[in-house]
Amino acid sequence: VQLQASGGGLVQPGGSLRLSCAAPGFTRDYYAIGWFRQVPGKEREWVSCINRGDDKTYYTDSVKGRFAMSRENAKNTVSLQMNGLKPEDTAVYYCAAVIARYRRPCAGYEYNYWGQGTQVTVSS
Repeated sequence: VQLQASGGGLVQPGGSLRLSCAAPGFTRDYYAIGWFRQVPGKEREWVSCINRGDDKTYYTDSVKGRFAMSRENAKNTVSLQMNGLKPEDTAVYYCAAVIARYRRPCAGYEYNYWGQGTQVTVSS
């Protein structure tokens, strides 16, 4: 069972993209899901996550107010709506999962299930 991110592409500054993460088997009953991004030559950066159980979301400061994460439980997918995109958002975006404690904030986990990423490029 794997996660698969999709929805990346090329967008102009100020534009929007919606990333999807297909996560069959990684249900809200047991898993927190996170989004991460990585630029070549830099460390992977945590972007956002959604809790097990209550679907509360958390965001890194640089994307607060611009990105919104949601979980579509019936489809076992997680989405990341990205608005107001900036060139510094350019990266490969990955979704990841971890078995989590019920309602424990998802930002502090070591995620251990990863999928292939999707490239997001913000450029004019």
